[in-house]
Amino acid sequence: MSKTRKFRLGAFIQATGHHISAWRHPDAQIDAGFNFEHYKEITQTAQRGLFDAVFLADSPGVWGGAPETQKRNGKLVHFEPVTLFSALSSVTQNIGFISTASTTYEEPYTLARKFASLDHLSKGRAGWNVVTTGNENAALNFGLEHHPEHSQRYERAEEFVEVVKGLWDSWEDDAFIRDRESGIYFDQNKLHILNHKGKHFSVKGPLNVGRPPQGYPVIVQAGASEAGRDLAARTAEVIFTANQTLADAQEFYTDVKSRLAKYGRSPEDLKIMPGAFPIIGRTEEEAQEKYEFLQSLIHPDVAWGILKTYYKGVDLSKYSLDDVAPELPSDTNNNKSRLKLVRDLATRGTLTLRQLYLSLATARGQGAMRFCEMPYFVWAGGRG
Repeated sequence: MSKTRKFRLGAFIQATGHHISAWRHPDAQIDAGFNFEHYKEITQTAQRGLFDAVFLADSPGVWGGAPETQKRNGKLVHFEPVTLFSALSSVTQNIGFISTASTTYEEPYTLARKFASLDHLSKGRAGWNVVTTGNENAALNFGLEHHPEHSQRYERAEEFVEVVKGLWDSWEDDAFIRDRESGIYFDQNKLHILNHKGKHFSVKGPLNVGRPPQGYPVIVQAGASEAGRDLAARTAEVIFTANQTLADAQEFYTDVKSRLAKYGRSPEDLKIMPGAFPIIGRTEEEAQEKYEFLQSLIHPDVAWGILKTYYKGVDLSKYSLDDVAPELPSDTNNNKSRLKLVRDLATRGTLTLRQLYLSLATARGQGAMRFCEMPYFVWAGGRG
């Protein structure tokens, strides 16, 4: 008998939506980033729809840009994800919570403690999206003059995940006896001191939170660079991706799955979840009208701000939005996989700068799809 395969879904929530100007839509919850009832409604709706998880991206710093662009950014400030999910766990029962947290700008002990606590509060529904942070502005919030190099961030991330998992193993599942008669609270033989000493971290332990209900909260990763793919193959249960063509998606799938064996893992140990940005209408024409209305909300300052994010060091003042997009830089110290996606997008169809920013405004380069009578959510994800 063949094994039943399941379709895993997750809702990737970004305050008022993934579209860069969705907050301007007349039906948008304009204060969504700080509106708990808004997140509660979306999460409970996703749970009723049998989604596996909700997901929140995050950065330990405000994203940059020129003042005229920043002042038009409706997603600049929002709740810290673990805090929000802790609250949402009390008003849901089944859906998982995948929270982003940085290995570059956090410490293993405090991160392990936060996610162990969320796993207990949610009764085993926590997931950690492991990121190294692509936002170079974060460095100045943590006493650093410069954002660490990409390779250094991933080297630190590997050791970081190792330490966090070790801390989650501080206590065995049945370590806490809590025997009033004898006065013994825990079995000392079931306490394990980590005593980690490595290149980046020295952490004794133990963690002052009991072992998470899942053992380890679900480990998620979203990097598509060489280092990101390898980190996912070594540590992750789920990897998010945003490929533009079937050929690219097949290459990514084959490459990432082939890396697992060297870490003693099987291909089934890692779920690959592609991103999608659905636009819903009763007819295809209505869905197309909704899409075009969203695009019409983009202010010119925002359009140029989107382009300048990727054209670092390139003078765009000599171009109009209807000119063919010039060649993009080939490398970055920020998000390498995102730059590659944008480069592929720009060169594959000989797009104009206008077409390029319109594509990126939708959902950071993920394909927009117009649907008829389909339930609305963004991103596929969830636990295997």
